[in-house]
Amino acid sequence: RFINHPDRLTDPMIKKDGKFAKVSWDEATDYIAKRLKEIKEKNTADSIGVLASAKITNEENYIIQKFARATIGTNNVDHCARLCHSSTVSGLAQSFGTAAMTNSISDIDDADCILVIGSNTTEAHPVIGFKIRQAARTGRANLIVIDPRKIKLAEVANHWLSQKPGTDVAAVNGLIHVLIKEGLVDEQFIKERTEGYEELKKAVEDMTPAKVEEITGIPADDLVAAAKAFGKAKNASVFYSMGITQHSHGTDNVLSLANLVMITGNIGRPGAGLNPLRGQNNVQGACDMGCLNTVYPGYQQVSDDNVKKKFEAAWDTELSPNPGLTVTELTDGVLEGKIKAMYIVGENPMVSDPDIGHVKKAFSKLDFLVVQDIFLTETAQLADVVLPSASFAEKEGTFTNTERRVQLSKPAIKPIGKSRPDWQIISEVSTKMGYPMNYNSAEEIFEEVRQLTPIYCGITHERLKKGSLQFPCLDTDHPGTPVLHVGKFPRGKGLIKPTQYIASKELPDEQYPLILSTGRTLPHFHTGTMTRKVDGLNELSPGGYAEINPEDASKLKIIDGQRIKLVTRRGEITTMAKVVSYCPAGAIFVPFHFAEAAANKLTNTALDPVSKIPEYKVCAVRVEKV
Repeated sequence: RFINHPDRLTDPMIKKDGKFAKVSWDEATDYIAKRLKEIKEKNTADSIGVLASAKITNEENYIIQKFARATIGTNNVDHCARLCHSSTVSGLAQSFGTAAMTNSISDIDDADCILVIGSNTTEAHPVIGFKIRQAARTGRANLIVIDPRKIKLAEVANHWLSQKPGTDVAAVNGLIHVLIKEGLVDEQFIKERTEGYEELKKAVEDMTPAKVEEITGIPADDLVAAAKAFGKAKNASVFYSMGITQHSHGTDNVLSLANLVMITGNIGRPGAGLNPLRGQNNVQGACDMGCLNTVYPGYQQVSDDNVKKKFEAAWDTELSPNPGLTVTELTDGVLEGKIKAMYIVGENPMVSDPDIGHVKKAFSKLDFLVVQDIFLTETAQLADVVLPSASFAEKEGTFTNTERRVQLSKPAIKPIGKSRPDWQIISEVSTKMGYPMNYNSAEEIFEEVRQLTPIYCGITHERLKKGSLQFPCLDTDHPGTPVLHVGKFPRGKGLIKPTQYIASKELPDEQYPLILSTGRTLPHFHTGTMTRKVDGLNELSPGGYAEINPEDASKLKIIDGQRIKLVTRRGEITTMAKVVSYCPAGAIFVPFHFAEAAANKLTNTALDPVSKIPEYKVCAVRVEKV
């Protein structure tokens, strides 16, 4: 329903005297090209940042990162994966040599044990959540859920381990300790296909169930029972999402899970594996297309001279060897005076980024801001130029879903108003900046993608007309790859890398006595730009709220439905109290979809040192009555 919503952007607009005025496409793109060239010449190419989008096609994301690198001359290109799964990329690249969901969704049917950690799957990934729930309810699979809240999956789980927020490494290392002690590891797999096991054994030696209980709050007996269920399974699979990744130690969380599946040999076959669940329809594809500050398409490093030469030859221009800035580093760069302009496509940092007050302060300092989107988002309202994009239903292109499945999408209707596909808009701006991009179709762009991206080189639009394909797909006769790491890992042997429990950066104290965590709800998607335009979904979930345990509510004399104020060191919001027993005592949960009660006014900008992901899942908060 959002596609035909009256609020759709239909014309390019330039801000004149503080108000948006509709202009022609030529005037808008001429103005953008002129301003970006001026800023590049006055400063450097690295004074400009570009944000791509996990909601647009592979072809469009490819064009955006090429625009940043070949037209502007910077590796300052990133997108929302930085804020959701960058620790998956950094962790699994170390462990396996590549970072993607190892198995297919249909493999859930082959698993006899499923571990879900850091994922409220039925709310955030409902199709996959339904399949996991079905496997548990029919008794086909033992279900282990590790989550502080009693989520819906916990209700049907054989084992629910409620850990204190931020203690996942301790919990997983506790499972590993029990598996080793009980002799439930796959010695042959460890010997033939991994390295680093002896170091892991030493590292988890003191992570006894009793010590883990002390750190996490998980009863020792429950931890032992869950570990035995996982270790005795023929095929055990692990599913995780942002409850694992969005921490200042997110990479360590991912490494711990990789260790768990490797020591039990649960990798490289149907029904097993390590499966990060992507939160938007094309997060996987945007990463694959190189919309990250350190890699070209196909995760080819910008710092590798041979790779750089390959792309220079293909794109006929010199490229920068220097890694660019990430999403949060770009924001900091504005305040430091290094970043002067930003070009944002299909992202809404004014709702999605941590510490929104900090983001707003930065964006108001920019010399020039361009936003390309389908609605006038909270971020677009701050822009100097706003360009109307065509939605998915109005253009051709490919998307790559969470299981690495590339699918072809065809237009159902013509673009609304004067909106255009994102690749056409970027191509026009690029050409006017002096770097011609003369593509005639999305298929033509995809042909360039596959020539430069080994994991996609066997995929064509023509093949996709007959059905989807899972990458890696190495030539046009290759059937695609449903299961990764069969027989060997891309890095050779899998790296078992020990991790140690480190506390979250900001813990409760007298001033801020509770822990705040954020996440999704079933009716709404991400920043609500699309779903909050749909009446039926707004009836199901009309506005923001904060879940609070009855024990905490009683202490604070708060009743269900009452207006409350949440305060952290970064900001405050007013919202409605939702008193529920499934939220653990000492914790507050706030969905992040609602701009008028934006959870990210409160969240911490503390970063994981490796992946640079912010710590959305743990910060200290105070609750006050309004």
